[in-house]
Amino acid sequence: MLILISDAFDKSLPSKLSAFGEVTEDKARLGEADVVLIRSKTKATKEYIDSAPNLKLIIRGGVGMDNIDREYCEKKGIIACNTPRSSAVAVAELAFALMISVPCHIPFYDSTMKKGEWQKSVKRTELCGKRLCLLGMGNIARKVAERARAFGMDVVAYDKYVETSDLARMLPLEEAVREADYISMHLPFTPETDKMVNAALIAKMEHHPVLINTGRGKCIDEKDVAEALSSGALSWFCTDVYSSEPPAADNPLLGCENATFTPHVGANTTENLLRIGDEVVETIEKYRKEGKI
Repeated sequence: MLILISDAFDKSLPSKLSAFGEVTEDKARLGEADVVLIRSKTKATKEYIDSAPNLKLIIRGGVGMDNIDREYCEKKGIIACNTPRSSAVAVAELAFALMISVPCHIPFYDSTMKKGEWQKSVKRTELCGKRLCLLGMGNIARKVAERARAFGMDVVAYDKYVETSDLARMLPLEEAVREADYISMHLPFTPETDKMVNAALIAKMEHHPVLINTGRGKCIDEKDVAEALSSGALSWFCTDVYSSEPPAADNPLLGCENATFTPHVGANTTENLLRIGDEVVETIEKYRKEGKI
């Protein structure tokens, strides 16, 4: 078995995988690979898959799988899967860090202090007692909800495929966002979620909320969000994800002052890369025992 590590994983992974066969990071050997490990950089398109005639398994280290043509994999008899448990804590902590940085004015205080200013008159507000709306209620959103409840927040959520939760009150989409002070997005990119947050939905938000997106950039209409930030319909926007990555120079969000940007680092923690590696090993072991690879 040849395992190709196509993107950046923890440096300990090759030695962990050596028990299964040969491990390479040489992308020129894609045509020989039985298993390919990717993260977000590699795009497993039809053309990519056709370049790997021996391919039996693609593992996406992380949660989102929109960079894999799963329909074509199914037609070819190739297993495509992710590591859904590994990244929950890492992404949830970034989402919460972005959220708490806004009412604490951390970017403002930091930049003004470095200019020699003492902006003590700018008052902070608290998360305690505020309403958080989670869009999506999967593994990551649950970790965010746990942290929000510890801060005394009122947590509601919308997820088309989740009826009840022990961590949040599940509501219809428009009702969930209506009185939210903070909205944190944890959605996969699908035809249903494409530009889900747009001008029409923002118009339903009565509290001019802070919007945080650590899910997928294409789940928002970037032009509509930029206009909402300018008008005050949204008070702030924090994002780790973009419609194209890195974002194009003409991305309308980049000109917004009331926004915080990070370069898609939600899953990039030392601990998470180790967890991803362990889950990759478990996955390969599982499919090998089943005789599928």
